[in-house]
Amino acid sequence: MRYVKPLSLFQDLVRGNALERGRLLGLDVGDKYVGVAVSDIHNKIASPLSVLLRKKSTLDMMADDFQSLISELSLEGFIVGYPFDRQRRSPDAVQVNLFIDDLSATRKLEGLKYTYWDEGFTSKNVELLLRPLNLHPVTSKTIVDKFAAVGILQGYLDYVNRKQKSVTAQDFVLQESKLRS
Repeated sequence: MRYVKPLSLFQDLVRGNALERGRLLGLDVGDKYVGVAVSDIHNKIASPLSVLLRKKSTLDMMADDFQSLISELSLEGFIVGYPFDRQRRSPDAVQVNLFIDDLSATRKLEGLKYTYWDEGFTSKNVELLLRPLNLHPVTSKTIVDKFAAVGILQGYLDYVNRKQKSVTAQDFVLQESKLRS
């Protein structure tokens, strides 16, 4: 696995063949579970996919699951939720780093690119939305993890698509001014 900057990951996708463009997987890494979301084929919309059990003993199986998803869904990279806190290094950030290190150590996802994206209150937002539904705690936790991953991935997709659109608009204006001169 190889870290790349957030915009670089998307720009690499856009440069590729539009018919063979890959999708992205969003991950919400927790102590016990990893929420998983997937982008549509146009990398515009995130949808919930699953929740994986996170244990040291199941890491190889999780890497195998990711390998299968890479093949089935034509995945190009992971968008990993990260608790950015400028004041201090949070325990959650350490958990995310350990997860990526452990997943990389399996050597089953070589060449796969990943980047970090601010997970800023994604789980809390989903919890607040679910509270009035009075769901069973296990059901609620599964939904929270999946939809936190959706929030992370959708936040990333919205940002990079806006950036891509503004770059395209700037290129168009530049081309227009060249044609007029």
